[in-house]
Order: sequence, then C-alpha cells, then structure tokens
Amino acid sequence: MSIAEDISQNRTAILNRIDEAAQAAGRSDDRPTLVAVSKRQDATRIDAALAAGQRVFGENRVQEAQQHWQGRREDVPDLVLRLIGPLQTNKAADAVALFDVIETVDREKLARKLADEMARQQRSPRLYIQINTGEETQKSGVLPADLPAFLNLCRGELDLQIEGLMCIPPVEEPAGLHFALLAKLARENGLNRLSMGMSSDYEIAVQLGASSVRVGTALFGARD
Repeated sequence: MSIAEDISQNRTAILNRIDEAAQAAGRSDDRPTLVAVSKRQDATRIDAALAAGQRVFGENRVQEAQQHWQGRREDVPDLVLRLIGPLQTNKAADAVALFDVIETVDREKLARKLADEMARQQRSPRLYIQINTGEETQKSGVLPADLPAFLNLCRGELDLQIEGLMCIPPVEEPAGLHFALLAKLARENGLNRLSMGMSSDYEIAVQLGASSVRVGTALFGARD
C-alpha cells in the first residue's frame, strides 16, 4: 500500500471513530474537527493528507510550520493552520502572520505581545488558552485556579477574543479526568470550544465535549 493510500485510509477510520464517539455522546450533529498534527512530517505525507481531503493542520513550532506551509498556502485556499505547541514571545509576530488559530496562550507577557501584533498586522487569529490541568511544573499552561483572572486580563484590558481552552493531560494519569476538568472550566467561564485529545485518547475527548482533536501518529504513522 502506498503512503497516500495508507494516510487516506487512516483518515477515514479516524473520522468514523470521531463520528461514533460523537453519536455515543448524543452529538450526532456536532462532529469535532480533526486537526492533523504535521510536526516532523515530510512533504510526501503532508501532500498525501491534503490529497485525502484534510484541510486543518496543527504545528508545534513556528519555524517548521513556515517550512511546511509557506509554499503551499496559496494552492490550498481553505487551509486552516493551528499552532498547538509553546509559543515564544519573539516568534509572536510570525505566529500571528501564519496561523489561523493559536491554541497555546499561557501567560501575560505572551498575551500582551499577541495583542500588539494583532493590532499591528490587522490580523486576528482565533485564540485558545492552554490550561495546565495536571499542574505540572515542567509543562506550560495557566493553572486552573488562575484562569478567571487571566481571562479577565485577555478579554478586558487586552480586548482579545478567546475562543476556547486547550490541554495536554499528564501521560501517567487517565486523560478523561483532565478532559472533564477542561470542559468544566470552559462552562464556568463562558467558553464552548475545547481542543483536547490526541491519537491515544481522542475518542474519550469527543465523548467529553472536544470541539477539536489533535491527531498525528494515528493519521501519519509513527514518526522516525
């Protein structure tokens, strides 16, 4: 089987599982978005995903995303690029210019820089706040208890339109607990978009309210 056939079949299987999980949760008219995580993928696999109909892609690093997509964007007018990895403030200008969605707003300094760049460029990517649901010291994200104050800063002083929340659960804990916490935080703070779930747990995320799932390995195969 060719790479293109393999990725096309994988995509169909993932979409079917998303639909089944949504139906099981009473969400038959609300299919979550499949975000294809294209970090460290070569041109052949990215082009195969595009040929299979995939149009929403997630990237972890600004520079790699530029390499992947600057030569392709004009040929794919309905492409949607989402930044799903940590963002350094010195890359904020490039991120605002390239991405349609930035999912990893996680600190005041970055929020201020994004607000400045969005005003300067007259471009408004949709924004998500990353939540450190496991309160892990080594991981980025706003602590759950700090979310209301951070949201007030973003919405009030900075006039940022926050679309939703994103999380990456601790690998050693049941993901569903963290997805449920993220959904609770979203409800409490007037948000209804949730980016959660990856290759190993996206069906659980769908059942718990994910509006988008970030899938790499299950779509493209194991990375080198």
